[in-house]
Amino acid sequence: MLSNYIQTDKKATRDGFGAGVYELGQSNPEVVTLCADLVGSLKIQKFIDEFPERFFQVGIAEANMMGIAAGLATAGKIPFTSTFANFSTGRVYDQIRQSIAYSHKNVKICASHAGLTLGEDGATHQILEDVGMMKMLPGMTVINPCDYNQTKEATIAIAKHHGPVYLRFGRPGWPVFMPEGSFEIGKGIQMNEGTDVSIVATGHMVWYAVEAARKLEESGVSVDLINIHTIKPLDEEIILNSVARTNCIVVAEEHQRLGGLGESIAGVLAKNNPTPMEFVAVNDTFGESGKPSDLLEKYGLSIADINSAAQRVIARK
Repeated sequence: MLSNYIQTDKKATRDGFGAGVYELGQSNPEVVTLCADLVGSLKIQKFIDEFPERFFQVGIAEANMMGIAAGLATAGKIPFTSTFANFSTGRVYDQIRQSIAYSHKNVKICASHAGLTLGEDGATHQILEDVGMMKMLPGMTVINPCDYNQTKEATIAIAKHHGPVYLRFGRPGWPVFMPEGSFEIGKGIQMNEGTDVSIVATGHMVWYAVEAARKLEESGVSVDLINIHTIKPLDEEIILNSVARTNCIVVAEEHQRLGGLGESIAGVLAKNNPTPMEFVAVNDTFGESGKPSDLLEKYGLSIADINSAAQRVIARK
């Protein structure tokens, strides 16, 4: 029920990562962290203070960080690399592919400041292609949690998962609304059941989807709402069950339309149940400098954009 998802606080998802990795430090001595000169931005100072011998500051040398992480994994450690999403993927894709993914190293690639909500740092830092890049790597798990609670739980969960993981999270303060204990790798979350339209969202866009669903239900539209935090492996069952009820779907993500969650879902539907579909995502463009909320509105990722997409797709049934 939508009434179960109420904002209780406002914290950045990157703070959830910091809290999760600190908790891991206390419970799992094999966990180590690496950072590329962005300790403050990644919120890992508490881990460093308590476990200095398990932290490696590599400086502005992200490719080297991935190589070191691969080596640490070979030696039995569980390395968590940390830097901005742009530098965690685009700058080091060769190293990830060759040194981590190809040999299925147990490395956790933790990427902050993803998407448009990086804000004022502008297009050079607002990577919108990272999900597509990472999900195409064989054996790579791709996770995009929606709030502080879910990011903390995802951080803890990936330490127990053997194999490479890409964990994507963000910079700005964001509503905290997910109950604790609501994360399992590969399992989407049914947030509301409805019969008129399916709305599937990931990352920051989940909160916008909740707010959009409230407005739609107030106007008499019954919304089936799903939180997809794990983009790969994708929970196909929850999506197919949803469209069987509604016969249409909207996917909302803070990413390019090409290569993102929407494309993955479109592939599932094309194979199993062709369904009218709308995408709420960035449409083949780079971002720009600005406030996160303003950028989401300008690039078509607002609550109103989700509502409009829902109305369009319902009309196509």
